[in-house]
Amino acid sequence: MSEWQLPETFPSSAGEVRWAELGPRGQDPVVLVHGTPFSSYVWRAVARSLARRHHVFVWDMPGYGASEQAAGQDVSLAAQGRVFTELLAHWGLDRPLVVAHDFGGAVSLRAHLLHGADYRALALVDPVALAPWGSPFFRLVGQHAEVFEQLPPALHGALVREYVGSASSAGLHPAVLDRLVAPWLGETGQPAFYRQIAQADQRFTDEVQDRYGELAIPVLVCWGQDDTWIPPAKGPELVARIPGARLEPIAGAGHLVQEDAPAELTAALLAFLGEAH
Repeated sequence: MSEWQLPETFPSSAGEVRWAELGPRGQDPVVLVHGTPFSSYVWRAVARSLARRHHVFVWDMPGYGASEQAAGQDVSLAAQGRVFTELLAHWGLDRPLVVAHDFGGAVSLRAHLLHGADYRALALVDPVALAPWGSPFFRLVGQHAEVFEQLPPALHGALVREYVGSASSAGLHPAVLDRLVAPWLGETGQPAFYRQIAQADQRFTDEVQDRYGELAIPVLVCWGQDDTWIPPAKGPELVARIPGARLEPIAGAGHLVQEDAPAELTAALLAFLGEAH
């Protein structure tokens, strides 16, 4: 699994961001945005498929994956929305096609509605977008992050492994699970894991969810129908708030649709991105 590398760096306002580009330059740009507690690694199959026809950009948010993790770091939705806007400017992308998963959905929506980041089209995959969100476990950890941060490393590792694994309906390959868990281990990774949960405040989606009716770009909402993290019923609810949005249910997929049904998700995205050409 070591072949997924992010060789480029960008000094964002919230810490160093690692990123990469795939596919031919000059083709329509597509930016893939990951969620929490994941990284761009979850997009690897989709990114490589899209890169046959598009110029694909992937990145790890500050505090995640290969990007910088630091004590006191602001990794909130507010910070990530600003960083995404900075990164689009750094790449020189005017109106890219954007595909965002989970927490990345809120990041891309905030960047567009609050910071003026313009997109040609937006695909949201099981996004964090409507209140209430966060499982009981997620809320418990957020309220007691300083306690969980002190867990013995072996217990912490088991907790993160169980938590990340539950995002898949079919179950993750052990090597994939290892790769997703690895950034959250060790002296730097363990506090970073609890830091990002502690800062996951619903007020950052409350600020924008009443503005989804302002979206004037093509929007596709994909939802794994076996998602146990965010109920699939949120899909139709979100689509109803966005003019002209379309819902694409994906059977047999949990919250990590990219892992559970990469072919089905890629097919839906290719059709949508083709329409937005």
